[in-house]
Amino acid sequence: RGGCIIRSQFLDRIKDSYSNNPNLLNLILDPYFSKIIVKYQNALRKTISVSIEAGIPTPALSSALSWFDGYRSNKLPTNLLQAQRDYFGAHTYERVDRRRGNYYHTNWTGKGGSTSSSSYSI
Repeated sequence: RGGCIIRSQFLDRIKDSYSNNPNLLNLILDPYFSKIIVKYQNALRKTISVSIEAGIPTPALSSALSWFDGYRSNKLPTNLLQAQRDYFGAHTYERVDRRRGNYYHTNWTGKGGSTSSSSYSI
């Protein structure tokens, strides 16, 4: 703690969280931190929105909120990346409505169809 910019009381909360649950996967899953996040997330959203409207950059705040939204979401826009990778490079994808470990390829253009990037060359 000597010289640390994080206040020691906050460090105590972090230590307590992991002492209470050594298998804690993420600090935000601890009841103390979870309660704070739930309580203040709308204020954070408002702050970021007002900042954006005023043209004030808030990269750390907006990145933190984006990370939080991604962390708590089952389906994300990154699923679209799987489709794009398959279209442009025939990399295949997993479907969310099927068992994990099964990979699919779609013949997106109607030309080709084998699972290789050469399928779509002109």
